[in-house]
Amino acid sequence: MTNSIESVQSTIIPTIRYKDAITAIKWLREAFGFEEHLVVPGENNTIAHAQLVLGNGMIMIGSSRDDFFGQIQSPLSSIDSPVSQSPYIIVNDVDSHYEKAQSAGANIIFEPEDQPQGGRLYSCRDFEGNLWNFGSYNPWATA
Repeated sequence: MTNSIESVQSTIIPTIRYKDAITAIKWLREAFGFEEHLVVPGENNTIAHAQLVLGNGMIMIGSSRDDFFGQIQSPLSSIDSPVSQSPYIIVNDVDSHYEKAQSAGANIIFEPEDQPQGGRLYSCRDFEGNLWNFGSYNPWATA
């Protein structure tokens, strides 16, 4: 048995923490079109774990807390909120997705623009400052 990268099947699911995960679920549905797959309420009006889907993609979110997952914090947790990672999500119609996000109050960082590698892209921050990228470029598609 070989242990080559080709023989391993993987799925990557970004995980994001919010100070107000209950509001985040509602906002992500309204602004970006996510749907609830699973929501596990936590104590004291928090979310222990939630799975949200968009097309065939998924993110997992939950309330910020002080356990192992406390290493993942909302950008609101710090006055200096640098971003070390952000999801790129493929959407069919970048411009209409942008309009929906903008009308829901997303802080637009980059307006929709055609990209040199192909496709169209816009970037925004959600209501807690997490950075999101939405584009039509699909790196899995063959030329």
